[in-house]
Amino acid sequence: MHNTIGGLGEFALITRVTSQFPPTDDVILGPGDDAAVVAAPDGRTVATTDLLVEGRHFRREWSTARDVGHRAVAQNFADVAAMGARPTGLLIGFAAPPDLPVAWAEEFTAGVRDECAVAGGAVVGGDMVGSDTLTIAVTALGDLQGRAPVRRDGARAGDVIAYTGHLGLSAAGLALLERGIDGPADCLSEHRRPSPPYARGAEAALLGATAMLDVSDGLVQDLGHVCRASGVRIDLDSAALRPEPALLEAVAVLGTEDPGEAAEAARGLMVAGGEDHALVAAFPPDADLPGHWHRVGLVSDAAGTPDGGGGEHEGPVTVDGRASRREGWDHFRRG
Repeated sequence: MHNTIGGLGEFALITRVTSQFPPTDDVILGPGDDAAVVAAPDGRTVATTDLLVEGRHFRREWSTARDVGHRAVAQNFADVAAMGARPTGLLIGFAAPPDLPVAWAEEFTAGVRDECAVAGGAVVGGDMVGSDTLTIAVTALGDLQGRAPVRRDGARAGDVIAYTGHLGLSAAGLALLERGIDGPADCLSEHRRPSPPYARGAEAALLGATAMLDVSDGLVQDLGHVCRASGVRIDLDSAALRPEPALLEAVAVLGTEDPGEAAEAARGLMVAGGEDHALVAAFPPDADLPGHWHRVGLVSDAAGTPDGGGGEHEGPVTVDGRASRREGWDHFRRG
């Protein structure tokens, strides 16, 4: 009985892992050959890649293997959805120490399988290698289904900014874990297993979205990418940012009990908290948005953007006309 992946061996582990992934209609040829073949009926393929490194993106003492599997799929297929596409395939590179328990690898695979069932895609291949650091590299593919991709450079003055999904819960969950506090389950689960609104990416495209992206590094920071790509300014309305009950509860548990201060702290997590994997988009002002899209801001002409002279209105994204003092996530500035 082999309890570690080193004892089991590469090819036996590959066989055990790939047996958990049933083919889908998008997969012409799945794992087992030198490369997979995935259908591309649109004639174009959306492709993105991302990394998860133990100690930086997840900790085994905080997240189960199944949690990490869910996260690996979610953060990549969320980027596919942000282009207005439908998830189709995943390629997973798995680098791990030889003493990693086989059970951990199997539970990770189960998490990947279960999140693929939610998102609609399938694992079509990948690679495994020994490594001192547990690292997971994921490449995700998507189908535009005949639509134009929703890029970051299409926002125009007069557009409205709206988001769908959860904002701030993941950041609150991380804060709870860092302090060893047992807080609202919704915040902890959203950090461990993000729940991107996959289908709403394609929905946004059909609703006429002019620009869109996945909120992974904080709402303000990510919208800054739209501003720079589109040559516009975005102003968020703090009154439109309505924290979910679980977020307000988490802020209170973390030590902010005054209702007014708690609401402000919660909004701070909504604009700067990373790893939400909600979707935020710019829409024409007359767009008829369903209730799960929350209008939170407006796009204006770049001529109104401050010149960066250090004043209180500095920056292309503002909250109530003022630059947010909260930064989003930057992998090379955070320890």
